[in-house]
Amino acid sequence: MNNPQLNRHGELQHLLTTEGLPVRIVRDILDKASEFVSAADGHEIKKVPLLHGKSVFNVFFENSTRTRTTFEIAAKKLSADVVNLNIGSSSTSKGETLLDTVDNLCAMHADMFVVRHSTSGAAHLIAKHVAPDIHVINAGDGRHAHPTQALLDMYTIRHYKKEFHNLTVAIVGDVLHSRVARSQIHALSTLGVPEIRVIAPKTLLPTMVERLGVRVFHDMAEGLKGVDVVMMLRLQNERMQGALLPSAQEYFKYYGLTQEKLALAKPDAIVMHPGPMNRGVEIDSSVADGLQSVILPQVTFGIAVRMAVMSILAGSKQ
Repeated sequence: MNNPQLNRHGELQHLLTTEGLPVRIVRDILDKASEFVSAADGHEIKKVPLLHGKSVFNVFFENSTRTRTTFEIAAKKLSADVVNLNIGSSSTSKGETLLDTVDNLCAMHADMFVVRHSTSGAAHLIAKHVAPDIHVINAGDGRHAHPTQALLDMYTIRHYKKEFHNLTVAIVGDVLHSRVARSQIHALSTLGVPEIRVIAPKTLLPTMVERLGVRVFHDMAEGLKGVDVVMMLRLQNERMQGALLPSAQEYFKYYGLTQEKLALAKPDAIVMHPGPMNRGVEIDSSVADGLQSVILPQVTFGIAVRMAVMSILAGSKQ
């Protein structure tokens, strides 16, 4: 089956989703990111000229601080020229269509688009529309996918756990509204994780989520027993329609990660969170700032992973 993310040479042309992404490409991205991290002087990832003369357009139709900033830092460390498009004051707010906006940006000699949009499939639409020498990276579309977040999560797991084939991973929280969770599940499956658990109230799980190859738990204590990795999710109140939860306090009581609940996991389990965190809602501060937390390293690794994706895309044949 034709993969819209790959060119005719089987190389990465666009990064739109982790679903269906060949394992060799996932591993190539992680290996390339490792090169950038290992070349770091202390904690500083060095600047390299791989995208010198290229223009990267950050086109964010949804607000984001962490994702947009790390993409900008990554592009600048690759020596690219970066344009951050302020959608709120752009022509789209005056009625211009998404593809008309893209056409105008292409006329400004864009080489790569980093796109975040509230509508699922927006990045796919743009990727099908642009010329073969232009690359598109999905920085989050609706509830659908957030591939670079999932890949930086995979890098973080590999950094601390080395292998994937012997792990039990728990994804906890608002799976229903989370594009990150879907991308994480596909990436974990591709990399051979034997047991992926999702832990959430029934109201925050997609129907038939088991079809993704996960084990479902509604009880936090049961779901966390013996896990190697705990991936917490943010409660996405802005995407919820109707009262799916009694209260934030009630949610924290049953599904918030505390030291007591974390103690049910393996002693060397790591705690992850894609951010931004709601302390006291999905995670206790003592856990977020504790010895098992790798939340801040995730952000640092995210720069290297996004550098890896952009450098691989820029090196692909037309």
